[in-house]
Amino acid sequence: MNMSLMQENGNEGTHFQDVCGLILAAGKGTRMQSDYPKVLQPLLDTPMLRYVYRAVEPLLAADKISTVVGYRQELIQDVFPDQSGRFIVQNEQLGTGHALQCSLQALSGHGCPWCLVVNGDVPLIKSEPLESLIRETRRQQAVLGFLTLELARPAGYGRVLRGEDGRVLSILEEKDIKDNDRYLKIREVNSGIYCLDLAGIKPYVRNLTNQNQQGEYYITQLVDLLVREQKRVAAVKGGSNHDFLGVNSPRELIQAEEALRQEIVDHWLDRGVVIHNPGQVRIAPTVFIEPGVEMTGPVELYGQSFMERGVRLDSHIWIKDGLFGPNARVRAFSHLEGVKVGPSCQVGPFARLRPEAELKAGSRVGNFVEIKKAVLDKSCKVNHLSYIGDAYLGEGVNVGAGTITCNYDGKNKHLTHIGNQVFIGSNTALVAPVKVGQNSLIGAGSVVTKDVPEKTLAVARAKQKHLVRRKK
Repeated sequence: MNMSLMQENGNEGTHFQDVCGLILAAGKGTRMQSDYPKVLQPLLDTPMLRYVYRAVEPLLAADKISTVVGYRQELIQDVFPDQSGRFIVQNEQLGTGHALQCSLQALSGHGCPWCLVVNGDVPLIKSEPLESLIRETRRQQAVLGFLTLELARPAGYGRVLRGEDGRVLSILEEKDIKDNDRYLKIREVNSGIYCLDLAGIKPYVRNLTNQNQQGEYYITQLVDLLVREQKRVAAVKGGSNHDFLGVNSPRELIQAEEALRQEIVDHWLDRGVVIHNPGQVRIAPTVFIEPGVEMTGPVELYGQSFMERGVRLDSHIWIKDGLFGPNARVRAFSHLEGVKVGPSCQVGPFARLRPEAELKAGSRVGNFVEIKKAVLDKSCKVNHLSYIGDAYLGEGVNVGAGTITCNYDGKNKHLTHIGNQVFIGSNTALVAPVKVGQNSLIGAGSVVTKDVPEKTLAVARAKQKHLVRRKK
């Protein structure tokens, strides 16, 4: 079993067969001060855009969700191969309206009368308000619907201007308001999330202009064009929910990440996971934890990690893509990535397990031990100051302190194979490729360069000499 919080929160099936999706992810995000696209900025080691997909995918068919990319588009396509074939390229980033213009043809190909448009920089967004927007826009038979929210400090956001009857008249971008106090005091703002009647909106999209302070084409101008011709616009209030807000700066990124961190920790606490010092525990939404797991912060869990019941994690641990069987324990100050740790295994303290390390039931890896691309069969022990790489260790193998597998000859990696019940003395170097037969013993301080037969005592070291010590 390998389930994530993202999978657990998702709903089975598709709610809206007649709605397609458009994710706007073409911008650089200048204020992020990064050379990477803004939507690839990580929150809990998970790209921002992945959270947006998490919110949209339970509502729409996956093959009807398109993503507009532009700045360093190849990076986004590499990170999201599951979206291959559904990217729309916006070669020039001339605003949200221009992105919609670039997308109309592809959206028409989905055969859906409606389209949900979401910015790719809203990692806190959930499925429920998106569903409400779709339902309310269709109920009102509006050509365009958008989510609004009330902010105590609305600076930086487009204000929603309403008439005396409550109907929307316009969305005013703050840069275009200038010093008009009447408009600046409006607290209802546009979230940038829309539901569009594609057939009804198409002629207006073609008429967008860039006559504004930014010189860009805004989706918000569609409201003005529709109101002018007395077409229905639905402004759906979302309260003061800050989950709709985009991330535009490093400070906002960290604030959003902290909100997600707290939400995920609370999720697992409510499901029977014991989390001590929870303020210093970071769990990615792709991690799954069974009830009965216990951990003590600081702990960081990322990737497709999975913890079965009874797993215990001490403090100061970093794990990514780790699978842990029942009652496994990882002790303090250990670093694990791409590993499998079987039932009742122990790791650490101060251990490092690198990709393709696998510990089978009852095995132990102790302090200052590094394991890489190696299998330790049942009840193996590598307790102290050792490196085991590109190796197979059979059942019951005991490895003495200071042992290394010399797996690299400067050009290629080679395998060390150690049979069942082998005892390897301290400070041994096993020069691969080499095999050690089962039930053998390697004397301490040996440099093993040849295969060792079964049930053999192997000693490979220079003869000890005693020489007269000369004083200066």
